Amino acid sequence: MNAKTVNATTTHHFDVLIVGSGLAGLNAALLLAPTRRVAVITKRAMNEGSSGWAQGGIAAVWNKDDTFQAHIDDTLVAGAGLCDLAATRFVVENAPKAIAWLQTMGVPFSEENGHLHLTREGGHSARRIVHATDATGAAVQTTLIERVRQIPNITLFEHHTLVDLITSAKLDPLGNHQAGANQCLGLYALDDVTDEVITFEAPHTILATGGAGKVYLYTTNPDTATGDGIAAAWRAGCRVQNMEFIQFHPTCLFHPHAKSFLISEAVRGEGGRLLLPDGTRFMPQHDARAELAPRDVVARAIDFEMKKGGLDCVYLDISHQPLAFLMEHFPNIYARCLELGIDISKQPIPVVPAAHYTCGGVLADLDGRADLGGLYAIGETACSGLHGANRLASNSLVECMVFARAATQIIEQTPPTEPRALPAWDDSRVSDADEAVVISHNWDELRRFMWDYVGIVRTNKRLERASHRIALLQGEIDEFYSTFHVTRDLLELRNLVQVADLIVRSAQSRHESRGLHFSRDYPQTDTIANPTTLVP
Repeated sequence: MNAKTVNATTTHHFDVLIVGSGLAGLNAALLLAPTRRVAVITKRAMNEGSSGWAQGGIAAVWNKDDTFQAHIDDTLVAGAGLCDLAATRFVVENAPKAIAWLQTMGVPFSEENGHLHLTREGGHSARRIVHATDATGAAVQTTLIERVRQIPNITLFEHHTLVDLITSAKLDPLGNHQAGANQCLGLYALDDVTDEVITFEAPHTILATGGAGKVYLYTTNPDTATGDGIAAAWRAGCRVQNMEFIQFHPTCLFHPHAKSFLISEAVRGEGGRLLLPDGTRFMPQHDARAELAPRDVVARAIDFEMKKGGLDCVYLDISHQPLAFLMEHFPNIYARCLELGIDISKQPIPVVPAAHYTCGGVLADLDGRADLGGLYAIGETACSGLHGANRLASNSLVECMVFARAATQIIEQTPPTEPRALPAWDDSRVSDADEAVVISHNWDELRRFMWDYVGIVRTNKRLERASHRIALLQGEIDEFYSTFHVTRDLLELRNLVQVADLIVRSAQSRHESRGLHFSRDYPQTDTIANPTTLVP
């Protein structure tokens, strides 16, 4: 019997709810399936999250010449003094086991002479990136999805969008539930096929909804990256941390027909050079590590050169490598660029920075637990402390796996509970929206002013302008939400505006420049690094 895909209108009871079908969510589902009834709730098809878009690979100490301490040190340097040491050590030391587990699942990693081929990326002092050519995320996702679909204890709810978490405090707003014991009891999700809001009940809910790259005009993220888990956890009363640190990937393909196509970090790792339109190499003037500097350094350098020269893009040149080398190491990048008329074996690739990774998120401990009882946050949705002020390349997929295992171990140690009755969603006092153009207009406005005002380089005035516009949008969206039936577009916009507010508030509270947050008003870096924690 295989995993079930269902569409039903009653309340669903499970042992564990997992929101998100990326690597974090699928990993957790597969680990829990032997002992728990699991629901995987995802707002599009199973394969449409960010994990499948990851090109570079998974960082882990695999070579005898490498050490855990070296990987830890590289992570701490990239994180600009803000990484949590315990979380960093926890992830690094458990990374090889995570890779080994993926091997047992059948992920086809690239090999050389019978051993895993290791590549190197910016910020790493050694070759430690395990990969499947230049499409690691897709290889991992495809393999795990096939596994999940074969397991009867996992029920799949595709095309279901998270509306909100159900908490004991929301059900008892007068506060008769035990003080300090606010629990997550389940969630509401919109069935995009039937337009009904479904009730899901479980003693454990795992948020694995990814990041919020779609809050920006230019992003490497898929359309699903709208910060749903972060916004829902915040509304439910959870703290968020370090939301000002949005990683802009330095090299997104610049082409009118190449939506969100990433040129992997590994291209620079294998000798790719960044050039101005006249062929001048510029990275050595910005950092001694040149093209192998961490992403925040490279992105700021490109942004500086583009603004100084009024450029639409810069160029990444790997044409000095033989064609056979490029076909072996970067087959997908080579093929996609060739489709667009760019032969990377003969000419440089036009690139621009684009929003790539949300380093902050829902504050979670080393077991993935958020502030609410029964609620967990893992992967890009969470702020585990690993990434600090800037994520080291290829540390994201391994974080998904390490914290998925940690959270599932806690869940398995908790005795199962009896299902409880939860109220159905009440939409008896709302109507259908008469003008959906309000949503699309607000979506466009939000993404444009976030790009202009809360991008790679920030100022107090820009942040004030963004804050003012966010407040106006929030008022409009709250009115829309309370008056009309919910739709996926409305829910995503509501979440994006909430996340934008958290990013701006975090940025305004940091009076220094550190990692991914660079302020012209506060260009210095403080001696002591402190996280930014927002409390609902």
